[in-house]
Amino acid sequence: MRNFYIFLFSILVITSIKAGENVEFYIKKALQNNLELNAERKNFESAKQNKNILRSEFLPSITVSGEQSSLNSTSRTDQNGKNLADSNSDSQSQTISLEQKIFTGFKGYNTFKKSELETKRAKLNLKKVEQNTIFNTASAYFDLIYKSKNEIFNLSNVDLFERQVETDSARLQKGEITLTDLAQSESSLAGANAKLIKAKTELLSAIKNFERETGEKIQKYNNLLDKVILDLPSSLNRTLELSNLNNVDFLIAGLDHEIASKQLEIEKARLSPSASFKISKTENRDFSSSIDKKDDEILKATITWPIIKGGENISSIKKSSFEKERAKLILKDNKNKLAMETSNSWSNYTSSKSVLEATKSQLRAAEIANEGITLEYDSGSSRTTLEVIQSRSLLLDARISHAKAERDFMISQFDLAKQIGTLSLKSIK
Repeated sequence: MRNFYIFLFSILVITSIKAGENVEFYIKKALQNNLELNAERKNFESAKQNKNILRSEFLPSITVSGEQSSLNSTSRTDQNGKNLADSNSDSQSQTISLEQKIFTGFKGYNTFKKSELETKRAKLNLKKVEQNTIFNTASAYFDLIYKSKNEIFNLSNVDLFERQVETDSARLQKGEITLTDLAQSESSLAGANAKLIKAKTELLSAIKNFERETGEKIQKYNNLLDKVILDLPSSLNRTLELSNLNNVDFLIAGLDHEIASKQLEIEKARLSPSASFKISKTENRDFSSSIDKKDDEILKATITWPIIKGGENISSIKKSSFEKERAKLILKDNKNKLAMETSNSWSNYTSSKSVLEATKSQLRAAEIANEGITLEYDSGSSRTTLEVIQSRSLLLDARISHAKAERDFMISQFDLAKQIGTLSLKSIK
């Protein structure tokens, strides 16, 4: 039983470590903390309320009002100049009215439909910012891993050259190598230290960028998980199909064109007649006149038809027409760019995958070569100091190139997923 509890505790610890070190964890944090994304969430909620406001235009409005007045008349005289008695008059009235718009030349209908489209656009803008946040966080995450590995590789390289300088100093005293060989090793050590300083600076910059994107402080970055799987299409044709269906920028451009078309219909409707009716009932009380009580009921129908407003309506129609044409051209331009950008993302994804495989082979060969040359050099064979230095430089370059290829491949997956519009927290496995 004790062993079972120990095993269960180990599983929970490992799970918690993985949850705190994978890209999903930090993407969730970024989605919570990103200020631009939170602002878009508020904008989306505002757009939904605007639709509710416009829906009220189709419903009747009921108004209740009340009025009370008091009138005192003094210093009154008749036509002959004779004084009259002072008088006062108190009155009050209560009115309830109901008003309903019957026809507004389809202005209200088109305005409501435009509001629905604007709500959809606000939702797509929210999705766009969300996808950008995920992509930027993933880029910062995998760049941090790469820069961390780069520092480790350079630290290891400095350590190797320090030991080589110590070994070469001892061999020089024995007469096994020349002073030139030692100078080469010392020069290589100085170069390795310079590269290490650059790697540390780049790592510090990557940490700051990562914390800015996620809104979280990171203490340990050497154990970040560097593998993730995204659900991506297997062919270019399928990629283009998904992009046409889901690309956020393309969908927003389409909605902008529809919104511009509705705005044109709204401006045309302003020239149409409108009709409404109003029913009201008023109770009047006059406490001093001969009529003590009076109830009025009024039914009023109104028809309005704007004829001339100084050319404002005609100019508004022309302006909206131009805006519609502009939106149509932008939509066409987005459609033309979509195929090119999607093809570029697909090419980048496939080429980075090929580069990753190539650098893996390069690294394997560099490790084998370096191990053999180092053993031969340490055994006192004909291998020179320069050959060892070159071998270690090639190994360092191969390690850095492979780590960079891993970063580029992971980022290319997120870029392709964003391009086809499927990038979300749920799409990350």
